[in-house]
Amino acid sequence: MKNSILKFKSLTFIIVSFLLVLNVQAQTNNTSSFTLVVTADKPNWIYQLGEQPKFKITALQDGKQVKNIKVKYELGPEKMPALKKDSLILTKGEAFVNANSLTAPGFLRITVTAQSGDKIVKSLATAAFAPETIKPTITLPDDFNTFWANAIKELEKVPFDAKLEPLKERSTATVDVYQLNIQNIGTSRIYGILCVPKKEGKYPAVLKVPGAGVRPYNGDIALAEKGFITLEIGIHGIPVNLKANVYDDLRAGALAGYAGFNLDNKNSFYYKRVYLGCIRALDYLANHPAYDGTNLAVQGGSQGGALSIVTAALDKRIKYLVAFYPALSDVTGYLFNRAGGWPHYFNATSVTLNNTKAKLETCQYYDVVNFAKQLKVPGFYSWGFNDETCPPTSMYAAYNSISAPKELAIYKESGHRQLPEQKEQATNWLIDKLKKP
Repeated sequence: MKNSILKFKSLTFIIVSFLLVLNVQAQTNNTSSFTLVVTADKPNWIYQLGEQPKFKITALQDGKQVKNIKVKYELGPEKMPALKKDSLILTKGEAFVNANSLTAPGFLRITVTAQSGDKIVKSLATAAFAPETIKPTITLPDDFNTFWANAIKELEKVPFDAKLEPLKERSTATVDVYQLNIQNIGTSRIYGILCVPKKEGKYPAVLKVPGAGVRPYNGDIALAEKGFITLEIGIHGIPVNLKANVYDDLRAGALAGYAGFNLDNKNSFYYKRVYLGCIRALDYLANHPAYDGTNLAVQGGSQGGALSIVTAALDKRIKYLVAFYPALSDVTGYLFNRAGGWPHYFNATSVTLNNTKAKLETCQYYDVVNFAKQLKVPGFYSWGFNDETCPPTSMYAAYNSISAPKELAIYKESGHRQLPEQKEQATNWLIDKLKKP
């Protein structure tokens, strides 16, 4: 009798599970409209050490909550091995996961996935623990400022040799557009798209520095139409208006992994030419006949966020900076059992290759944290807690090192991208600062 009851219960369980799976498949057949929403129980997602966040997972189909969705989740500090992996069924269309606290300042992330047709749908939420107290792990060399002062002296010996190519097809009724290329350190060059208001007068200038990658650039014509000289540069010493396949080939070939080129030599590391190239671009803007002579700013995101901080720290001509989710920040974090900044030189897949005395020394001279410590001018900074490319722990390590006036705009749900309202807020901040009488 007992065996019969057990068999009946087992059969019932199998049937119910099978029906649940069918129900999930039926409800998520339209993969384009199925989403997962994950949130933390505090509105700002910020907790004190010892507090335990609760994450809410919701499944939506066509914007409406759907039941009986099976999800998998991983929970742990960002970019580090998960502390917990589990699955659950959202029988009512939602469920809660209780999380442990962190014992040190940082970020705790839950990543949730669900099968939807032949696709995996993913969402995440990231709780911050005392982020304003995160300290950097990177060391500041005693000769840091001397190293860079000497590098700039060498750059000053290099002639401009500026060349302008009018891009009439890109110019507008109010803005002239050019491709500019100028001599950089050694025999390298810096290319960029220069946009200058046509109306005679003196204007503030903005240097736009690029995120990571190999691509063409269009220039910031929209900002130029508001009364600014803009120069958007590339960093690889190649024209920035070529056909897409050229950049595709370089990205997959000669420039693949460029962020690690010569990491074992601080004098020939790839980013030395890049950092000095930003200064050389400022040299051009500061000498442009339409420049107002006072108001000069730098702006960028990711790698460009890093370059914004670096450029403003190295060059006193910069009056304001905007940095979105800065990369190259506190890259040694992984060596202290926490997330480090892009390009993740010391994560689990790269630490064996890069954890050498020479490479660690080079990082000290190029890490954004050590430039952040030198800043003297106001800056606008912005990122999200869900950034999986530039971990917020690394960015806070840089931000908390800044003693200059600073403003931080957190868009907590956002990842490694600029939301329209985020970009608008930064642009309004910059315009207000540069156009003050």
